[in-house]
Amino acid sequence: ADSGLQHSEGYDFCPDDHDLDAIVQALDQKRLSYEREGKYEEAEATKQKLEQFQEQSEQKRREDLKARQLSDRLGVEEAHMRELQEFNAHWDNKVAEFESHAASLQTTLRDRHKSEYSKAREKYGMETEPRNPRWSRDLLNLRKIQDTLAKMKKYQEAMKMKQQADQVEAKETESWRMKREAKIRALEDQFLHKQALEMSGLTKRIVSGREEQRQARKVELERLLQRYNN
Repeated sequence: ADSGLQHSEGYDFCPDDHDLDAIVQALDQKRLSYEREGKYEEAEATKQKLEQFQEQSEQKRREDLKARQLSDRLGVEEAHMRELQEFNAHWDNKVAEFESHAASLQTTLRDRHKSEYSKAREKYGMETEPRNPRWSRDLLNLRKIQDTLAKMKKYQEAMKMKQQADQVEAKETESWRMKREAKIRALEDQFLHKQALEMSGLTKRIVSGREEQRQARKVELERLLQRYNN
C-alpha cells in the first residue's frame, strides 16, 4: 500500500478506478493516523491530496458514464441503421418480385391475345357470310342470254353480252368484297375491344396492387421510425 501511495503522491501514473479507491482509502487512513499523532500539518497536506484524488475519482466516474452512454447511444443507432437497411432490402425485394410477376402476367396475356386474335382472323376469313358473292337477278339474266346466244351460234352478240355481264359481275364482286371485309373488320374490332378490356382490367389490378404495397411499406416504415423515437 505504501508503494502505491508513494507513486500516487508523485502523480507519475494514471490509476484505474480500483487503484483510485485504494489510494483514497489509504490516504484517509494516513490522515487519521496523522490526526491521532497530532501531526496536523501532515494531516492537512494529506487531506488536500485526498480531496484531489476524490475529485479525480469523481471526474473519471463522470467521464466513464458519458462514454458508456455515448457507446450505448451509438450502439442503438447502429442497430436502428441495420434494421432500417434490412427493412429497405426486404421491401425492395418485395417490390422487385411484384414487378417481375406483374410483367410476367402482362407478357402472358399479350402472347395469348396475339395467338387468339390470329385464330379469330382466320376464322372470320373462312366463316363470315356471305362467303361467296350472291349474283343479282340482272347478272343471272345476262349470263342466261349470253349462253342462249352462244348456243344459237351468234358469237358476236354472245361476246358483247359476255363483256357486259363481266362488267356487272366485277362490280358485284367488288361490292361483295368490300361489304364482307367491312363485316370482318367489325368482328375483329369487337374482338380487339374485348381483349383491350381484359388487358385494362389486368393493368388496373397491377396498379392497385402496387399502390397497396406502397402504402403498406409507408405504414410499416412509419411504425418503425415511431418505435425509434420512443
